[in-house]
Amino acid sequence: MSNIIDSIERAQLRRVPRFKAGDTVRVHFQVIEGQRRRVQVYEGIVIKRQGSGARETFTVRKQSFGVGVERTFPLHSPKIEKIEVGAIGDVNRAKLYYLRGRVGKKARVREKRYGAAAVLPEALDADLETVEEAEVVAPEEAEAEVEAEADEIEAIEEPVAEAEPEPEPVSAE
Repeated sequence: MSNIIDSIERAQLRRVPRFKAGDTVRVHFQVIEGQRRRVQVYEGIVIKRQGSGARETFTVRKQSFGVGVERTFPLHSPKIEKIEVGAIGDVNRAKLYYLRGRVGKKARVREKRYGAAAVLPEALDADLETVEEAEVVAPEEAEAEVEAEADEIEAIEEPVAEAEPEPEPVSAE
C-alpha cells in the first residue's frame, strides 16, 4: 500500500533549485483575486525548510515597512511558478528563528563569499548540463587528439640554447 502512495507522491514532485536556510530567494507565487490571476513576487530570507517529499514546506521572512513578515510556502505547490535563489547565506543553522528578534541591519545574513578558484552552484549545474550534452569520443580518437595537441605545443616551443660562459678577461698585474 505504501508503494502506491510513494509513487503518487513522487509523480507530484517538481524540480526546484537547491537552497537552504539563510539563502535569499524570490518566490513567484500565483494569487487568485476573484476571476483574476496574477503572479506576486515574494522576496526574503529562508528561515526554515521542513518536511519531506510532497509535503515539504519552507518559510520566507522579509521586512515590509519596518515590520517582519513571514510566509510559509509548500515547496512542490503548483501555485509556485518559480523560485529564484538570489544570494547564498553563510549560516550554520537549519532554523533561523533568531532573526525574528532582530530589526534593521542586525537582521541581515552574511552572504557566502567564494574565492577565485571556487565555482558557484549555478555554474556547477550549467557545467553538468553541458557535460550531458557533450558527444562521446572513442578512447583511440581521444588519445590521437591529445598526441596531436602535444606535437603542436612542442613545435611552438623552441628549445633554448644554453649560452656558453664567456672567459673572464685576465688583467695584467
